[in-house]
Amino acid sequence: MKSFLILGATGATGKLLCQQLLDRGHRVQAIIRSSARLPETLKSHPNFTFTEGTILDMDEARAAEIVSSIDGVASCLGHNITWKGIYGKPRRLVRDSVISACDAIRSANPSLPVRFVLMNTSGNANRDLNEHIPLMQRLVVGILRHVLPPHADNEEAADYLRVNIGQKDNAVKWCAVRPDSLINSNEVTPYEIHPSPLSDVILNPGKTSRINVANFMASLLTDEEAWNKWKGQMPVIYNKL
Repeated sequence: MKSFLILGATGATGKLLCQQLLDRGHRVQAIIRSSARLPETLKSHPNFTFTEGTILDMDEARAAEIVSSIDGVASCLGHNITWKGIYGKPRRLVRDSVISACDAIRSANPSLPVRFVLMNTSGNANRDLNEHIPLMQRLVVGILRHVLPPHADNEEAADYLRVNIGQKDNAVKWCAVRPDSLINSNEVTPYEIHPSPLSDVILNPGKTSRINVANFMASLLTDEEAWNKWKGQMPVIYNKL
């Protein structure tokens, strides 16, 4: 049995990821703003615990204590689709939470590297690869970067892992999962994983169910084959047609 910390556990994908990990027989800890948004199935599960607050509000010693006994961290954090959620503070919720979690892991000085899986977006290019980005997509993403803080936040969160953590960090190993247009589904269905987007994410987006994203993230945290294949990368996930 392994232990995992989930950031954004009350979100649409975060709740599914928690349940996926519990169903696989692991322990799950969560740092959440309010327990009121947690489903009873999580609250009552014997292997689920939570701390109310945010990792941004914790001092480093407390955060290091929380991560000291975990095998992996997953972030499903995102901004609420409201005026305050998009333009209010913290504007860099995802990036700053990723930084705080990585700092805490380093402070805890783990004997083995801790896995960090970030839920990101197919609209964010992997600048470690020579990805083909259509002109229209480049124009639209450039506009979004300047007018929608959540998009810049997602880019900067992935860039922190890609550039600052990199491939040789002794404490943190990472993977940033890039779903395309998110949809809801009640069950896991066949899906495909690719190193880069297969199509224009603006004019011809694919679809990815949240439960499939949760399933893939759970596999990255718990399955050696999946992890060894995709660590240090930014795989794109699509529902299989």
